Parts: sequence; structure tokens; C-alpha cells
Amino acid sequence: MAKTICVTNQKGGVAKTTTSNAIGLGFKKKGYKVLLIDLDPQGNLSFSVKAEVDESATIYDVLKGDVSVHDAIQKTEIIDIIPSNIILSGVDLEFTHTGREFLLKEALSSVQNEYDYIVIDTPPSLNILTINAFAVADCIIIPMLADIFSLQGITQLYETITRVKKYCNPAIKIEGILLTRYNPRLILSSEIRETAEMIAQQLGTTIFDTYIRASVSIQEVHTQQEDMYKYASRNNAVKDYMNFVKELITRGI
Repeated sequence: MAKTICVTNQKGGVAKTTTSNAIGLGFKKKGYKVLLIDLDPQGNLSFSVKAEVDESATIYDVLKGDVSVHDAIQKTEIIDIIPSNIILSGVDLEFTHTGREFLLKEALSSVQNEYDYIVIDTPPSLNILTINAFAVADCIIIPMLADIFSLQGITQLYETITRVKKYCNPAIKIEGILLTRYNPRLILSSEIRETAEMIAQQLGTTIFDTYIRASVSIQEVHTQQEDMYKYASRNNAVKDYMNFVKELITRGI
């Protein structure tokens, strides 16, 4: 049965989509079968792996019950994905019925045995899409910039996860906080890391040993819709992401 990983943070611009992309492609590079789920209406993850989103079925159609998961999966030249587009932004108003928190869990049950990993990219908000991701996830990874504003949002995120754990998914675990666009040479970065480690301890989780250094090349990879491990294998941030995948495997994920 697939291990389901949710990458989340209600704060935008923390490299959440890049991290989802890197985890999925990293596990695939290791020989595992991986399915990406784009739950962000912006559809950036879908774009980054060359998914078609205008004329094909998306995760919206799956959640609505109009299309099966199998019919929505696109096997692109880069990786398997269920894509997203802007139509997904209206689900909070559209899906109001009882049990709406479990739509994704019910849908993915039919493909759980076909993949080793399912990686879910969530929107930069704590809405019903994020709740659906939490309800099906085995573990949560929180990308975070090394700045004070990112620290402030972690507590609110934790409160949401706690509610989901109580009412929807008792087995969910915060695997850790991943520092992104990190500069180890800055004193401020080191101070933020120390504070983040204290907060992580209070939340019952940890800061990952691996951090991701800042890199312009990562954005270039997404623009070119390429596999980062093939396109920019010598890039520091790409090397960091590969080390991060190795750390996840070492942790038993």
C-alpha cells in the first residue's frame, strides 16, 4: 500500500510545490512507483511535469465524482500525476455535504496498491482541499523559509492538523519541518533555525537534518518543465533535495 505524503504550509512562497516535485521525482529516481496529486488550483505542480489541464480530467472531476482516479491520472514523460486547474478554487462553496473531508481518501483507495508513494501538493491556505489532504495522508512535511513570518504561521497550521487528527485521521503524523531557500552562512538563518527547532519540539516534531539552499536554477527547471535531477544535477539545491529524499528513506518513509 502506498505511503501518502502531504506537503503543506498555508504561507505561500515557501517552495511547497518545488518540494512536492522534488520528493516525487526523487523517489521515482530511486526506483519507486510514484503518483503526484496537485490540490492547488494554481496548478503549478501540474505545469512543472508537463500535465495537460485544459482539455483533460483533473482532481476536481475526481472529487466531484464525475471521473475515476484511473481516468484522471496522466502518465507524463516525467511522472504520473492527477493535475489541477483554477476550477478547483470554488470547491469550498460547492462541496458542502456531510463527509466532504473524505472525498480524496475515498477516491485514492482504488489506487493505493498501485503505487509506492503518493505525494500531495496542497494550496497555500487551510481550506477543504487541505483538510482532504490531511485526512488521507500518512505524514506531513512542512516546508518553511528561515524567516520570522514563516515561524508565526506554523502554530495555526498545527492547530488545524490537530483537529484533523482528532476527527478525521488519528494516524497522521507531522514528519518534520524542512527549511528551504536556506543560507547557512547568515547569522539570522542560524537564529531562525534554533527558534524553529524549539517550536518543532513543542509541536512534537523535528527539523529535518537536510536544508535546501536557495537557487535560481530551480525556477528555470520548472519553467522548462524538466526533471530537476536530470536537468540540473550539479545544482546545490537539487543535491540538497536528493539528500532530503535519502533522509526520508532513512527515516523509514
